[in-house]
Amino acid sequence: MHINKKRIHLVVAARPNFVKVAPVYHALTTVNKFELRIVHTGQHYDYALSRNLFEDLALPDPAINLRVGSGSHGHQVANALVRYEKYLLHDKPDLCIVPGDVNSSLACALAAAKLHVPVAHLEAGLRSFDPTMPEEINRQLTDRLSSILWTPSADADENLSNEGIDSNNITLVGNCMIDSLVKMLPTIQGKRTWKKYGLTPDKYCVVTLHRPGNVDIPSRLNSLMQALHDLAEDTRVIMPLHPRTRARLEAASLLPSIDADTRITLTEPLGYLDFLSLVERSRAVITDSGGIQEETTYLGIPCLTIRPNTERPVTCSIGTNVLVEPETLPHNFATALDQRGKKPSVPPLWDGHAGLRVAQDLQKRILRH
Repeated sequence: MHINKKRIHLVVAARPNFVKVAPVYHALTTVNKFELRIVHTGQHYDYALSRNLFEDLALPDPAINLRVGSGSHGHQVANALVRYEKYLLHDKPDLCIVPGDVNSSLACALAAAKLHVPVAHLEAGLRSFDPTMPEEINRQLTDRLSSILWTPSADADENLSNEGIDSNNITLVGNCMIDSLVKMLPTIQGKRTWKKYGLTPDKYCVVTLHRPGNVDIPSRLNSLMQALHDLAEDTRVIMPLHPRTRARLEAASLLPSIDADTRITLTEPLGYLDFLSLVERSRAVITDSGGIQEETTYLGIPCLTIRPNTERPVTCSIGTNVLVEPETLPHNFATALDQRGKKPSVPPLWDGHAGLRVAQDLQKRILRH
């Protein structure tokens, strides 16, 4: 008997998108009534890292790569909008799933909504309440364009309710990024990436910095680097360098002093498994990223986030995350190490089954007629 399958586009762009979409893809493949297409916008323009992510997460090759590439916010949004619209007209789906808060997510949600394709937002409802963050604008607008909103935590439900979103369109499913971590944890532990860099487990910290508010202001960048030099007196530091951060360090003439500090190891950007292998055996993580706040909370590893706010406040109220400034970093780092043995709680539904809940919710919503 012929089954009329519902066609679904899953949009991926930057690294966190792959990690969030993979559990949803695998859960939906178990439902015989869905026909899945992965749409790679190419915003994550490092081909090698992108290729490795598909392999690590057991995702098939994308149906199309829109090759949006790097550039300004306007450039990325415009390119993704035009190119995805063209693909939508060629291969119109019954639903477009967009994850997270990158430029491609907003652009593809907008292209789909204008062509009357329903949009589902994975990781909906997160808010930093900081309008200076481009991601905050992306999050709010994507939620407005979406008819299905899958949230990772109860605070996200509350944010959407406060903004007047119909509660019938909201489903709390949990954290898909944690699904990937749970599934891959044995492989991550087996990588022992720390060994490659001559590090001793539980004796080093991992640092990632890339946000303009931290790396584009020379005085702030200098303060952060000085804080890392100070921390390195007691704890080895390993820092995979984002291309933006490397360029800013070079422009500020800060790279030679970091290279000269034997207690600080700089690396190229690392793949998903290698990076989490480092994180999993670290004393602490210092970051300005979003998803790492969630992964460290699940792993019970102290996370010091160099930002004035976070769209993931549950990682602070329940998890291991603390918001810090460059000048408070050394003190907060010492405090975090003192508390390391006290394993915090993990937020509800961060259990490795969020993708399954997405698939169950979707079956109820679009197969009920």
